[in-house]
Amino acid sequence: MFSKSKINEPGPKATETPAPATADASKTGSMATDYKAAAPKAKPPASVLSSDLLVTGNLKTSGDIQVEGQVDGDIRAHLLTVGEGATVKGEIVADDVVVNGRVIGRVRGLKVRLTSTARVEGDIIHKTIAIESGAHFEGSVQRQDDPLSANGKKMPTMPVTEPKTDADKA
Repeated sequence: MFSKSKINEPGPKATETPAPATADASKTGSMATDYKAAAPKAKPPASVLSSDLLVTGNLKTSGDIQVEGQVDGDIRAHLLTVGEGATVKGEIVADDVVVNGRVIGRVRGLKVRLTSTARVEGDIIHKTIAIESGAHFEGSVQRQDDPLSANGKKMPTMPVTEPKTDADKA
């Protein structure tokens, strides 16, 4: 149950640093130990459109947007969060969409979430959707594997038949 601890055994003291096991890479010319992987770039914080801001026009970013004011135009982003007091009039296209406020227009997203305070008037095209109790939604819901594509699902094509010629009639 108990074993002898190594606390009393000789070794480097806590204030001492152990000697490196290999020689300094700059002296030996070896680049293997000198290489340090580049740290991944930190993801920038979401762009916030404050509650007193009215934007007329389209917004497009590969990052995240948090709308607290009003946007009259289309929005394309990675993650879009519509705040409780916010209104978006236009089409939304994003990987992740969280609606806490009001959206008037189509919503296309891989993951769409309507919280209990959401008010959506328009169609939703999604891969996955969550609608909390209390959310108001008027429109249609359609699941697609690739809701972000402009065409959406491709319609099945009809086989093309060649028109009959006089030689075929004989």
